[in-house]
Amino acid sequence: MEAAAGCLTALAGLGAGLVVWWERAQGRVSRFEQAPDWRVFVIDLPLCTVGGIGVGALAGALVHRLLRARRTAPPGP
Repeated sequence: MEAAAGCLTALAGLGAGLVVWWERAQGRVSRFEQAPDWRVFVIDLPLCTVGGIGVGALAGALVHRLLRARRTAPPGP
């Protein structure tokens, strides 16, 4: 169950990274009477996808750590 949750958070991070890339790339791929900006594909796309996966994985690890600490904490008086 925990592994599936970790994979889902990484997948959600990937989706968020692609959405961020899509919003940043609007209008930069083919400009009027200019050459296309290939940095959108070469730099921005990999950076946004890897960054999104990393942020999703870190968020999943943080939630897992917080839930585990809450489960193992001794009951209060």
